[in-house]
Amino acid sequence: QAQLVQSGGGSVQPGGSLRLSCAASGGTFIFAHMGWFRQAPGKGREFVAALSRSGGQINYADSVKGRFTISRDDTKNMVYLQMNSLKPEDSAVYYCAVSRQTWPVINTNNYSVWGQGTQVTVSA
Repeated sequence: QAQLVQSGGGSVQPGGSLRLSCAASGGTFIFAHMGWFRQAPGKGREFVAALSRSGGQINYADSVKGRFTISRDDTKNMVYLQMNSLKPEDSAVYYCAVSRQTWPVINTNNYSVWGQGTQVTVSA
C-alpha cells in the first residue's frame, strides 16, 4: 500500500528557512505527480506547490512563489519543499501528497495519498 512519511519542519524566525522531506513507499511514484499543501488552524487545506511526474512542470501558489522550491529525487522516492524567507503567515501543518490525475493538479481532490503532516511555525 502506498505510503508517504514526512520529516522536517519545526519552528523558525521570520526570514528563516526550512526544508520538508517526504519519503514515498509502496508504489511506483516515478509515474505520479507530487504536491505539497498546508492547513492553518481554522482554515481549509490549501495548495502550495506541485511537481509533475516528469519534473518538467511546476505550479506554485502565488503566496509562495519566489520563496519555496519543490523538487523530487526519484532514485530515492523523495520529494522536498525548500522554504526560504518564511513569514508568520506560512505557519501551518504541511502535507505532501501523490496524484495520478491529469496535470495540473492543484486541488486536494486531485490527490489520493497523503502524508501524516508536519508542523511549521514561523514566529519571532
